[in-house]
Amino acid sequence: MQITKSILLAFAPILAAAWESPNYEGMTRLWQDTFSGTGGSLPDESRWNVLDTKLKYTLTPGAGKLTRVEAQLRFGPNDVSQKQGLWPAFWMLGDSMRHGTPWPECGELDIMETVNGILSGYGTTHCDVYPGGICNEGLGIGATVPLPNQDWHTWRLEVDRRNKGSWRDETITWYMDGRQFHQISGARINSERVWTSLARSPLYIIFNVAVGGDWPGYPNGNTQDGYGAMMEVGYVAHYSS
Repeated sequence: MQITKSILLAFAPILAAAWESPNYEGMTRLWQDTFSGTGGSLPDESRWNVLDTKLKYTLTPGAGKLTRVEAQLRFGPNDVSQKQGLWPAFWMLGDSMRHGTPWPECGELDIMETVNGILSGYGTTHCDVYPGGICNEGLGIGATVPLPNQDWHTWRLEVDRRNKGSWRDETITWYMDGRQFHQISGARINSERVWTSLARSPLYIIFNVAVGGDWPGYPNGNTQDGYGAMMEVGYVAHYSS
């Protein structure tokens, strides 16, 4: 998801439901939001900004560490025929973009995207230059995973810097419900500069539901808004080994 598309005015809401993020053996939870609070209230404004590009929380994958970012998500129950033009996403963007580095050189890791209510999830890397470049922009380097339904599923991204060898041996891996569906390595990117933007630099987390854009196209007369079009976040958490 390109940053310019993440701030399109969205009439499909992002809701939050209080869940507890899990504990994992060998991992320390460094940050979380379980969105506890009064039903219908906005997310904690000390942690999140709404409809702007300001920063609240950044993370940097640690040297010699396994970094994990995950969230529990579900989508509104509207039929696929009523979701034309909707583009929910859970992703991370390189903090350097806030300091003048252009997209996609800043680095972008799309942990989950889905469009038009189709039961497919996408995990994608954007990097280097546009158009073309190492990440084949504007497509990026990505993979698809089938969604069994629109109910709760866990989406996870892991940056593994535990290997004591070269940056080429480091990996970024995507999971849905604990099952791997995509992975890239430093060797595949084959540029230390670009790999650093993805796996060794500060990133921040974004949730959004864009409406329209090059990928999903635009809403039509059947597209419905409201609860049935939402993306709901149960929790989001950042862990490190």
